[in-house]
Amino acid sequence: MPEKSYKKKHLTSFQLIILGFAGVILLGSILLMLPFSSVDRIPTPFHEALFTATSAVCVTGLVVKDTGSYWSLAGQTIILVLIQIGGLGVVTVAASVSLLSGKKISLMQRSTMQDAISAPKVGGIVRLTRFILKGTFLIEAAGALLLLPVFLWDYKGKGIWLSVFHSISAFCNAGFDILGTSANPFPSLTGYSANVLVNVVIMLLIIIGGIGFLTWDDIYTNKMKFKRYRMQSKIILVTTACLILIPIIFFFTCDLKNLSAGNRLLAAAFQSVTTRTAGFNTIDISKMSEASKAVMILLMLIGGSPGSTAGGMKTTTFTVLLLNAIATFRSQENAGAFGRRLEYHVIKNAATIAMLYFTLFFCGGLAISIYEELPLLDCLYEAASAVGTVGLTLGITPKLHMFSQIVLIILMYLGRVGGLTLIYAVLSR
Repeated sequence: MPEKSYKKKHLTSFQLIILGFAGVILLGSILLMLPFSSVDRIPTPFHEALFTATSAVCVTGLVVKDTGSYWSLAGQTIILVLIQIGGLGVVTVAASVSLLSGKKISLMQRSTMQDAISAPKVGGIVRLTRFILKGTFLIEAAGALLLLPVFLWDYKGKGIWLSVFHSISAFCNAGFDILGTSANPFPSLTGYSANVLVNVVIMLLIIIGGIGFLTWDDIYTNKMKFKRYRMQSKIILVTTACLILIPIIFFFTCDLKNLSAGNRLLAAAFQSVTTRTAGFNTIDISKMSEASKAVMILLMLIGGSPGSTAGGMKTTTFTVLLLNAIATFRSQENAGAFGRRLEYHVIKNAATIAMLYFTLFFCGGLAISIYEELPLLDCLYEAASAVGTVGLTLGITPKLHMFSQIVLIILMYLGRVGGLTLIYAVLSR
């Protein structure tokens, strides 16, 4: 009787991505549970440690414990490492370790890296990874140096740690802050709402981190020659500019009327930039109008750009759907941009991703509202913040019960790894 030959199964790149994120989250949760991670040297309940680790790795910023007053220096360092891994991507970090140790990157690893950073082709992926690493640490170092004078003035020696932490948190679009105290928890950057330097530096770090690594490569390679950019980079830059400028005008004209003109413009600009995926805030979000909250929900769901530190359904998804709608209104057979036609599979993927995010957002918000007996709009805001990996909150997340926290954990995880990545991972054979 002939022997059966068993074919060795390998994990697909999509399976490696979701398992990589899950593994780092679990390890981070275990470390944060240990007594040395908290200021009071007491063990942290698993669900709270899991929530914090998920939020850090998924670069969200939603928290159930104030990061500045609850976690010790060791705990904050663990959170910062998780943020850095989550921002760069688990696969990129793993590949970087291999590169630094002098190991060769296999074709399978290159393919996984291609899917992780949304690169158009496998060729040149190692060079791109080196470029991402150098760019990341240079930008984060520059951000820390620019923030240093402000934090040194206010916090003396501790200001060095604050500068480094907030620079990395902003670049990775994480939204974690360590400015809270036991008397004033969860402040974010409200104490610096009128500080132009802090506002501008944080906004620039958020934007640079959110436009995507491939867009950096285009800008670095082609400089100001916009016509030579990839179509994806052109769409990302134009869409990002529009999604910053239009909300600034809206927030400035329709809200924040209790502030002076200068502070109002600064607050409108900061909230516009941070809403799409960063999670810092310089004003009390809960006091903004219902219309502003609705606009912020939409911006949070759109999120950042592909292959970036940001989450959400992505700027390219939003623009592809918009271009397809415009082509339909004009009775045009094909949608396009910058003289190029959009392929059918691109439009199909965009529609699928948007449907997934809106379904997760609505079902998550509805579940929390029913369980907690809270207003639906507030719960939808928290759900959008989680699935868009943003981190903004109306102040209800720390008060939620375990069931609702688990709902947000699931939304953060799915929002970071991407709905299609999960589907491909499950259906891959």
